[in-house]
Amino acid sequence: MRRTLSLFALLCCLLVAVPVFGMSSLPRGEQVFVTNTPRPATDKPINFVTNTPSGPTPTPSATYTPSLTPSATYTATPTYTPTLTPSATFTPTSTPTSTPTPSPTPTPNGPFIYPDGVNSLTGLPYPNAEAQNRRNLIVKISNYPPVVRPQTGINLADVVFEMEAEGGVTRFAAIFRSNAPTVVGSVRSARLADTHLIRMYNALLAYSGTSEPIQNLILTSDFVFRTFSPLKGDNCDNAGFCRDESLDVDFEHTLFLNTQTLYDLATRREVNIPLRARGFAFSEVPDANGTPAVDIFYDWWGQADARWQYDPETGRYVRFNDGYPHFDKGDGEQIWADNLVYLEVEHRRRPDLFPPDANYESLEINFGLAPDSTDPAQGRAFVFRDGQFYTGFWRRQDENDGSAIQLIYGGSPVPIMLKPGRTWVTVVRGLGSVLVSDQYTDMEELGRILALTATPTIDPATTTGD
Repeated sequence: MRRTLSLFALLCCLLVAVPVFGMSSLPRGEQVFVTNTPRPATDKPINFVTNTPSGPTPTPSATYTPSLTPSATYTATPTYTPTLTPSATFTPTSTPTSTPTPSPTPTPNGPFIYPDGVNSLTGLPYPNAEAQNRRNLIVKISNYPPVVRPQTGINLADVVFEMEAEGGVTRFAAIFRSNAPTVVGSVRSARLADTHLIRMYNALLAYSGTSEPIQNLILTSDFVFRTFSPLKGDNCDNAGFCRDESLDVDFEHTLFLNTQTLYDLATRREVNIPLRARGFAFSEVPDANGTPAVDIFYDWWGQADARWQYDPETGRYVRFNDGYPHFDKGDGEQIWADNLVYLEVEHRRRPDLFPPDANYESLEINFGLAPDSTDPAQGRAFVFRDGQFYTGFWRRQDENDGSAIQLIYGGSPVPIMLKPGRTWVTVVRGLGSVLVSDQYTDMEELGRILALTATPTIDPATTTGD
């Protein structure tokens, strides 16, 4: 019995010792029964995920793979695609709202309505914000005697009015908006006609001086604060009226204007308001009823003349004064314009404005309405553009600010369309003296002939002295 118990005890010891010995002989890192433990979900074999249609999903359950099968079925469900079909019909329904062109009426380019950002003087877009935000500016520029030529800055004006001063000589009223040149001139005196122009073009007016009666009219007018002159105390520093004493000419021909300086003064005076004038109408396409005309000539009864010839290469008219090419000293180019307009306007003397013993008088060029009348002021007009000639009428609807010259055909007021660009307006006593030809005059030969003639002179008794 004792022997049996000893053998049994020995056997138990051996059974206990074997596992212990086995554990102690393993490396320390493998003492955990890792190989007998299921892998965590993060260590699943990569081939488990690739069998899942919707991509890798870290779910340890072995039943996860079948649970993804419905997602593949959902993608392939035929009812999903038809639900997108109605959305394709949205594009046609939005088409009418994205193309509003047929509904609004196109905005005309004059004579009364102009597109936003378009200069009513030229029919062209303003070149910059500064031009759009400043006011029309009229500058009086001399054209007699010939020593004042070439003038400076004329080719930068949007519109130029050439009018008789007195004694058969002319003076320019250059209207600036697109450009503000630093040198314009020489600057000369104002005339009665300028009291019409400043209203017609809702403009500022710059002039050297004028006779006492005309100055009194200006000083008592409602536009007096829109006028600038050394006669009113405006000078070089504050208004840009500066003398160029280096010129070998009489003192009255030495005054020039820096328009940028004058605009600054107008801003300080709170009159530099970007208003437009109404009247001109513009179209790139000429009216179909034109007559070819390439040479236009007018003579102010022997004291001065001007000829314009059409240049088909540039589409412009170039100017000759007293038979010679007329240049702008500022850019060195011959004076040019895209449109020529001749207006037949009443000219009359106004001795009533001067004392009885005065040896001069003023000439009124009457753009105004007849007294006690509401009928428009009007007269005959010639218009030239693109080498074509048109006859019609000019009309000024009323005397309000901004109501400028309209150019119309007879009967109903159908506008004569100007070419977008610069316009030169010549105001004459009668259109019968305007010579129009479809043939060019040889200006080189004419220049040789005129070189042999004396320089025209005027009677000082008929001038205002400025």
